Amino acid sequence: MSAKDPLVVFTPSGRRGRFPRATPLLEAARSLGVDLDTVCGGRGICGRCQVVPSYGEFPKHGIHATPSSLSDWNAVEERYRSKRGLADGRRLGCQAAALADIVVDVPPESQVHRQVVRKSADQRQLNLDVATRLRFVAVDEPDMHKPSSDTERLERALRDQWRIGQVRISHRLLPRLQETLRTGGWQVTCVVQEFAEGEPVRLLDVWPGYREEDLFGLAIDVGSTTIACHLTSLKDGQVRAATGIMNPQIRFGEDLMSRVSYAMMNEGGAEEMTQAVREALDSAVGSACAEAGIERRAIFESVLVGNPVMHHLLLGIDPVELGGAPFALAVGRPVELRAVHLGLSLHPEARAWLLPCVAGHVGADAAAVVLSEAPYRSESTTLVIDVGTNAEIVLGNRDRLLACSSPTGPAFEGAQISAGQRAAPGAIERVRIDPDTLEARFRVIGSKTWSDEPAFPESILATGVTGICGSGIIESVSEMRMAGIISEDGRIDGTLASRSTRIREDGRTHSYLLHAGDPSVLITQNDVRAIQLAKAALYAGARLLMDHLEIEEVDRVVLAGAFGAHISPLHAAVLGMIPDCRLENVVSVGNAAGTGARIALVNRGARREIESVVRSIEKIETAVEPRFQEHFVAAMAIPHKTASYPHLREHIDLPRSRTQPESRSRQRRRRRRA
Repeated sequence: MSAKDPLVVFTPSGRRGRFPRATPLLEAARSLGVDLDTVCGGRGICGRCQVVPSYGEFPKHGIHATPSSLSDWNAVEERYRSKRGLADGRRLGCQAAALADIVVDVPPESQVHRQVVRKSADQRQLNLDVATRLRFVAVDEPDMHKPSSDTERLERALRDQWRIGQVRISHRLLPRLQETLRTGGWQVTCVVQEFAEGEPVRLLDVWPGYREEDLFGLAIDVGSTTIACHLTSLKDGQVRAATGIMNPQIRFGEDLMSRVSYAMMNEGGAEEMTQAVREALDSAVGSACAEAGIERRAIFESVLVGNPVMHHLLLGIDPVELGGAPFALAVGRPVELRAVHLGLSLHPEARAWLLPCVAGHVGADAAAVVLSEAPYRSESTTLVIDVGTNAEIVLGNRDRLLACSSPTGPAFEGAQISAGQRAAPGAIERVRIDPDTLEARFRVIGSKTWSDEPAFPESILATGVTGICGSGIIESVSEMRMAGIISEDGRIDGTLASRSTRIREDGRTHSYLLHAGDPSVLITQNDVRAIQLAKAALYAGARLLMDHLEIEEVDRVVLAGAFGAHISPLHAAVLGMIPDCRLENVVSVGNAAGTGARIALVNRGARREIESVVRSIEKIETAVEPRFQEHFVAAMAIPHKTASYPHLREHIDLPRSRTQPESRSRQRRRRRRA
């Protein structure tokens, strides 16, 4: 280019180049690799290539720009503004041409790979780089002197106008392709899907003329107990509807091994569980579509994650090999297939993509958590725990990552608890116990009022008090420990019945009355034991990874999972669910597996990234590790038999026995109450 050619500088990328006079800004952006969106290919129809030219002196770039640096406002821009609106100061990049040096800003909404703020605790941003997009093309009409098929000319149009190389056209499109081209006057809108540069591009659908439809995708976390489905716009990355349902497989067994046993002991058991989860998934999708007001045919893509047993059953693979050493996966790498093969009623050409599994009992859900929280990018050592029926644990930093699974069972989710229930309106979710009076107060889901407040009875008229969910039972046991109601070994102290009528004889043991009503909510000795077993398994898995990494303390703890979002760091530490860590560095991030699935859905590069990361993770098998049992036994104590928990004791002194009232005195002085 000549030094006399206009210099075009794009912000915020900073990319710059000289172009022949009257080069459209969209063409200049494409040449420089600037992130400027378009669907119509520069015809002034879609309006996605809007830019904001800047005028004045720019010493940094050596540019003096004036309105005459761009071509005049034209009829195409005027038509777009009159029909759809165009903010003052904006131009269409496909229509505005560079006549002299110019600085042009590309606003976020005009960027293909724009960032989307994730609505969660860390407010991390997601980069939008979807695989499925709309492409408007003009196709050459048939010519007797240059014979070629409609398919060939459509492929040539995609190549010439969108630089798309090899195209795979589904045979389902062929019967209506010719009619579509002629109805659209040889102009059509294509739905194309490209997962990686250089790979063949799939043509999923063709519509006559120009159409700017919203395309959607699904991010689905298939958990042992619950299924979470996020209907997501592929245009802006926002979740348009979210549904959660119970996994119907729970009727075949509450934990993973019981479901594997069901498959082993019942002919056709695996197929039965596969059918049940696929029907549930399709039902969840239907609910999400109804909530968002969209048709199923608008969904072109889905990303699914789950633990290895859920992963295999979803694919129709018998999980029996996962029931015993060496816990061999049938497939560990990413799986891509048509969504209809999973029983999902979406667009007929919609694709489903399953993230890779890490190992036998660490699945695609753990890979999604790693993608979401990115410990592999961190200097600090992070412990990530996806709390669930089968807890999956990842420990490490940018230098090394280790992973294991730990069979915690369903107690953390309210199962196997006498008054336990899933987290639903009416369930007790927060508990506080006064260490002096041993009186309790609590809060239920659906009400922000505590039970000792005058407005409480009215606030629960619609729900009542129906039971206790996972976060409620964790806080109950922790509060009972802090109040001295239970000892370090988890025994409920029956001698305290003389101080409080809440301590009740219960056969050969005692219980604590949390709520006197219909139904009443008791914390029994068996409830405490169930929580001890679950938390000991969780701690032992984490401690085993710390042994392998040869560290005594972690810098940060991340509690993931829909249930993990509701766990109080203080109560988790008091209970001994997690190794000792500064409480300010213990965070809850909600359903990180679902978030990881959404990241993979809206960013095709993230799929390649997590595939590479998973290959580097070292898997530790707890079932064959001799120290796991040792750690488990020590972790049965609350918080722990031998670990001193110095960071926890900066916040609270746990009572040692009933004969040391001064401990509770110090406790009252130093406790930080929520």
